[in-house]
Amino acid sequence: MTSTGGFVSETGSLRAGPFDLGYTIEGRGMPLLIIGSTIYYPPTFSWKLREKLGLIFVDHRGFAPARTEYASGDIGFETVLTDIERLRAHLGLERFAILGHSGHGYMALEYAKRHPGRVTRVVMVGTGPSHSARHMALADQVWEETVSPERKAIFERDMAALGTDIAARPEDRFKSLLIRLGAKSWHRPDFDAAPLWLDVTVNNAVFDHLWGEVFRDIDIRKGLSTLKAPVLLALGRSDYLVAPASTWDEYRGNFADLTVRTFEKSGHTPQLEESELFDEVLLSFLGSRPGCG
Repeated sequence: MTSTGGFVSETGSLRAGPFDLGYTIEGRGMPLLIIGSTIYYPPTFSWKLREKLGLIFVDHRGFAPARTEYASGDIGFETVLTDIERLRAHLGLERFAILGHSGHGYMALEYAKRHPGRVTRVVMVGTGPSHSARHMALADQVWEETVSPERKAIFERDMAALGTDIAARPEDRFKSLLIRLGAKSWHRPDFDAAPLWLDVTVNNAVFDHLWGEVFRDIDIRKGLSTLKAPVLLALGRSDYLVAPASTWDEYRGNFADLTVRTFEKSGHTPQLEESELFDEVLLSFLGSRPGCG
């Protein structure tokens, strides 16, 4: 254990097939399991949250170092969900809230469907209903019809440099893409996200499969009837990476308990862009209904 920002921080890893899945525990209080990278995600959440919650950051296979070569059978969605259960058991978690940002929101939701007795709350941040062609076309339509010429100019400038980035570091093509998509990702279109990605392991094949295929075809309605835990959907007004908030309307009736909150001065990552308001909304949601123990 080490001391970070005044809090005890515990780190470790769990071997899962070819991968070493890292975990980091920071803070105290109600456990909140956050799926994604144990390097990228901790800096995006405020230190004040650590005073109220025990934040448990866990890697999935897209962000985990691989000790050996891996095949397509090692990176399926069901395998990723099984890994979350492995980590839960390894960490001794009994009842907890779960959070997923962007595509990780699907992981959080699908895990909760499969383990309703474990999950008290589900939080999806910056997640669209799917990455289908229809939903992505609607995102493009909002971009074309509502975005300022200044933001579009920044986007064109940054995308023009993407090819050079990938040619120089092909192994970092996913990271390079997300950094260059800043005008679609952040409320402030010239925000430089590169420091957040330093030292982050990215397995491109995992993202190609999950983001390019699984989340393209996903139907989140399946299995929702088993999920009684309240769900918070946190969206940024300036998020042009995913389908617009209005696309969630046709799904609302499928949730037993859904709260939707739009952050007016955020893009894809409201927990960082409007951290104080995000903390308030999150803590209120986690403590506002029965079953959060």
